[in-house]
Amino acid sequence: MFKRILDNTDPGSKANKFRLQRFKYFEEHLKELPRPVKILDVGGTENFWVQMGKAGNKDYNITLLNLDITKNFEKDNFTYTRGDAADLSQFSDNEFDVVFSNSVIEHIPLDKNRQKMADEIIRTGKNYFVQTPNYYFPFEPHFLFPFYQFLPKFLKIFLLKNFNMGWYKKCSTKSEAEEILNYNKLLTENELRGYFRNCRIIKEKYMGMTKSLIAVNN
Repeated sequence: MFKRILDNTDPGSKANKFRLQRFKYFEEHLKELPRPVKILDVGGTENFWVQMGKAGNKDYNITLLNLDITKNFEKDNFTYTRGDAADLSQFSDNEFDVVFSNSVIEHIPLDKNRQKMADEIIRTGKNYFVQTPNYYFPFEPHFLFPFYQFLPKFLKIFLLKNFNMGWYKKCSTKSEAEEILNYNKLLTENELRGYFRNCRIIKEKYMGMTKSLIAVNN
């Protein structure tokens, strides 16, 4: 049931409704920028921009950077490039009007690599808009299990080895479970502020609680 509700590829899902609401913040962030706006989406997918109604919109020149790139739409305003979020060396300083990233930084293993990603976003963009789920929101969005992020590591591994957890199939080994945990680390507001020094934080609310955090530089 949770998968169906939170499937962001489904235009009618709850997850997509959250994204559409969040995108209003992003459009507000862009409103003073001249058109076309040159955007780098770090970890981006074309499906996201299709769902947001921007595929083919010439007001947005969107470069999609991901480790695994698919090309289903081939819209004129999409540019595709394979790359690592922590190494944007193929791009020059301030090359983009805004660097956008949606629910990616929490999937970068190791604090030093998350800092590299943040530094590269700051370097390559005149502006940035980086969203991540909030550590303190009670429902963990990757394993689809309430309060999973607060459990001790041994119990997290036990659950991953014995059950299908959210978007992940049951693990066959402890090392496989540990690797999944390394690639799923929710951030606190203080951690996000530490990566993006001097940023402003937008708090996305649900039922009075902060569901996700968005770091912006203006």
